[in-house]
Amino acid sequence: VYSPAPSGGGAGPPVSPQHHELTSLFECPVCFDYVLPPILQCQAGHLVCNQCRQKLSCCPTCRGALTPSIRNLAMEKVASAVLFPCKYATTGCSLTLHHTEKPEHEDVCEYRPYSCPCPGASCKWQGSLEAVMSHLMHAHKSITTLQGEDIVFLATDINLPGAVDWVMMQSCFGQHFMLVLEKQEKYEGHQQFFAVVLLIGTRKQAENFAYRLELNGSRRRLTWEATPRSIHDGVAAAIMNSDCLVFDTAIAHLFADNGNLGINVTISTCCP
Repeated sequence: VYSPAPSGGGAGPPVSPQHHELTSLFECPVCFDYVLPPILQCQAGHLVCNQCRQKLSCCPTCRGALTPSIRNLAMEKVASAVLFPCKYATTGCSLTLHHTEKPEHEDVCEYRPYSCPCPGASCKWQGSLEAVMSHLMHAHKSITTLQGEDIVFLATDINLPGAVDWVMMQSCFGQHFMLVLEKQEKYEGHQQFFAVVLLIGTRKQAENFAYRLELNGSRRRLTWEATPRSIHDGVAAAIMNSDCLVFDTAIAHLFADNGNLGINVTISTCCP
């Protein structure tokens, strides 16, 4: 999968030994990532990245004092003229980027490790895309998987107080999709439900599919159609931007039956 570079960056020609030697001058001695502007040095001139610096009481190279902070303007000028490899170069990313573009790219790089797609912060697992399903089957055995393009996602006990998640898997078209319904207070005192479909796959793969969520009942229908999100993007961003099916508790009660809510989920393929 190729992830296009922001303006100014690019895969470019193969990195020359001289360029590699130059970028190596910026390697942090603690985490081996790059020391990027603003660049601070110890009193002897040694560099350490800002993330590591905040955790250290002395210079990791000479054990000298890190305070007061001394800015190295010359190295900052050199850094502005150098293209740095993406931090995920070892897992396949070939991009080199200006230091101002590196953080933004690395946040969305297709080669960064995948986190466990289950909502909530309790599971800290990270790994390759190929290992995600194996992780879910072994560490999250309670998640139900239904086969087929058109299924019903049944969320039970939707009246439970506080923030609650409902998760299930749908398998069709040779792919696995994660269906997530979250109840939370996005705005204080106003509980809402957020329903979204994620593909256990890349963003590019997700573009090949569409999903429809539908609530039916008492002569009412509420429908949402969209492209699945990749698990690389996760649920939080969809909820933050309301890029999903959103409804409040009053609407949920219109469609619920004895506190249980059925959501019809249909996955379809898109024409290339």
